[in-house]
Amino acid sequence: MPHPPAPSVQTPAVDPAQAGTHNRVSDGAVLWVPARAGKTRLVFAFFAVIAATYGSFSHAQTPNYPLRPIRLIVGFTPGGSTDLVARMLGARLSERMGQQVLIDNRPGASGIIAAELVSKAQPDGYTVLISGSSISAVGSLYKNVKFDVQRDLEPLALVATSAYIMVAHPSINVKSVQEMITYAKARPGKISWGASVPGTVQHLSGEMFKRLAGIDMVFIPYKGTGAMMPDVLGGRLQIAIDNILVLTSHVRLGALTALAVTTAKRSPLLPDVPSIAESGFPGFDTAGWFSMYTTPKTPQAIVQKLNGEILAVVNTSEMRERLLTLGATPLPGTPDDLRRKLASEVPAWRKVIQDAGLKAD
Repeated sequence: MPHPPAPSVQTPAVDPAQAGTHNRVSDGAVLWVPARAGKTRLVFAFFAVIAATYGSFSHAQTPNYPLRPIRLIVGFTPGGSTDLVARMLGARLSERMGQQVLIDNRPGASGIIAAELVSKAQPDGYTVLISGSSISAVGSLYKNVKFDVQRDLEPLALVATSAYIMVAHPSINVKSVQEMITYAKARPGKISWGASVPGTVQHLSGEMFKRLAGIDMVFIPYKGTGAMMPDVLGGRLQIAIDNILVLTSHVRLGALTALAVTTAKRSPLLPDVPSIAESGFPGFDTAGWFSMYTTPKTPQAIVQKLNGEILAVVNTSEMRERLLTLGATPLPGTPDDLRRKLASEVPAWRKVIQDAGLKAD
């Protein structure tokens, strides 16, 4: 955006009899001009007032944000849980902010491509990222990644949390976690499973489960949940772990068999489905969460405005109801809440990845 022209400052004429007193300028600033001050001091004072006035003028423009559409970057394909939440939020934010919030799907490298795009955008609040909880793990999983979520993004808000669910295709005829373990142990290395893209928390949840259960299954990577779903529904993947937001409708239709949720407690969305912890693995507890970011050095006035608008949307009864219907629990939080979340999750997943010896290229 071009800078606005510096406002003109006119110094009123001074009666010679009052020389050496305060001179007031149009913006209320006060200059002390001695009676015999030279031109240099007058010129310096003149430009000091211009600089101060221009700074105030520029700052005053921030409350007018946004003046044009905002891009909401999603690091995964359309149809996945992050994409669903992004589209619900984007529609409501557009209504509240008076500018279109445009969804821009940039899948690849477990969301790293999208995050790097936002980290290098202009720090003006017009490029925003929404991410799933995988953003806390990918830096430890990918050996050549130079991106650091705690350093290279400006936190905006926590949005919601949701369970993951383990499902099986009906063709393998298993109805519980223990039946699935028995089936997999009888066929080591012959069962295919998926969990969106490598490095997501649903993927890492599956890797944790495999180690605890002592089973050998082949992980098939995808670019996102939307890309994975045809293979899950077609039976080319026998097992999948992904967000309950996406898989519940298929469970209810009988297209997939729900085995367990990954959270310690059952989900109210599918109250008859046990947790993995209940199924012989006490202490197992992982969940997805959605958060939003923008570019570092974005003015704090814009960061606070975005946080306020996001939380206002999440706290509406309509949005809360829609999230709950999808199996997500609203989790509105400030930028500092998100910083604390990352400070807890990043080292926890780093340990899981190191213990399992996982690496992705």
